[in-house]
Amino acid sequence: MDYLESTYYFDYESDEIQQLISEFKIESLSKKEKTIRLYLKVRDSWRYDPYNLSFSKENFKASVIAKKSKGHCVEKSIILIACLRALRIPARLHLGKVKNHIGVERLTEKFGTNVLTPHGMVNVFLNNKWLKLSPAFNKSMCRMCNVSPLEFDGENNSFLQEFNAEGNLFMEYLDDYGHFEDVPLEFMINNAKEHYPHIFDTKENITEFKL
Repeated sequence: MDYLESTYYFDYESDEIQQLISEFKIESLSKKEKTIRLYLKVRDSWRYDPYNLSFSKENFKASVIAKKSKGHCVEKSIILIACLRALRIPARLHLGKVKNHIGVERLTEKFGTNVLTPHGMVNVFLNNKWLKLSPAFNKSMCRMCNVSPLEFDGENNSFLQEFNAEGNLFMEYLDDYGHFEDVPLEFMINNAKEHYPHIFDTKENITEFKL
């Protein structure tokens, strides 16, 4: 599998992604340093928002997501992967299922549950090993939930905030769907319809959902 390839979704040759990575095209920066800086940029430059969902192919292109001010976990992962590949750092999408335990009133109201699936993360290949990281939750959102933002040191996995600052359970990892070379949109749509049939299993030809 080619985890450096430009694809329909990871369209890093686009002007939007090239502009995003322009500040990281410095030879003195190692791949590890570039990854850490890119991770922080994606984590905090797009506000986390799980309530605007799309099943449209075009809306999962990195160049389209880059124009937005917010995004859900899969969208933010797609941006980070496209940027990493553009800098010749192998990266791929990783999907799973998680349960949130703090600040879930609106989540439960809209989804009927505090389980989120598919939850998007990133695998990056650094120093001859794959590492898992999640740029989903921006710093300001973490502050509201009294949770430390996820940091990434380029050496260890950083994908799950299990507890908040008071030691209460924040996120629980329920299932792992594995990693993907490209965005598996059909799998994601079927997964959403299976877990949230009251929202997505509609006979109408709807591709955009604002919850």
